[in-house]
Amino acid sequence: MRSNTLRKRRRLTLAGLTALFALAAAVPASAQTGGTPPPGSTEPTPTPAPTGPPGKATLLPNGKAVSPANAPAAVQSAIAAGNAIRKRPYVWGGGHQSFISTGYDCSGAVSYVLNGAGLLASPLPSGPLMGWGLPGKGYWISVFSNPSHVYIVVAGLRFDTSAVGESVRRGSGPRWRASKRKARGYVVRHYEGF
Repeated sequence: MRSNTLRKRRRLTLAGLTALFALAAAVPASAQTGGTPPPGSTEPTPTPAPTGPPGKATLLPNGKAVSPANAPAAVQSAIAAGNAIRKRPYVWGGGHQSFISTGYDCSGAVSYVLNGAGLLASPLPSGPLMGWGLPGKGYWISVFSNPSHVYIVVAGLRFDTSAVGESVRRGSGPRWRASKRKARGYVVRHYEGF
């Protein structure tokens, strides 16, 4: 029984590492800081958000989020990434060594979503996320960070490990949250074009 468990863990670890290397190769270097590529760089720049009001994501009863029809591909990918880990437990430090983890803390979860969108190359703690990207709210994606907590709003829907503003029955850990959260005490950042 124990050897079967070890074999399964090794397969999951190998699959996770393979996925991580594929993601790392696909993410432009400038995405790690949220900056633009250096002049003369052949690095692709993310497609800017369309003009007009952004659509709002929908939260389903099962806790999954659905992208709005007019969302850019990066926003759809961010929502898909959040959906992939939405039932994982809260684990302090989870998602810091690698995007692949059995559980996530606040910054590990936000880093996972940003990586899914192609906007972050390696996980960052909440403090460094205060300097990620550009100041202010984004059109589609906004990161709210302070030295001890971070959450992200994608297409108007909050992805957070904290149940502030709602009942705890939805669970702790990374979840899409229907309620808004006050931004007081947080630095708000976004990626150019999003």
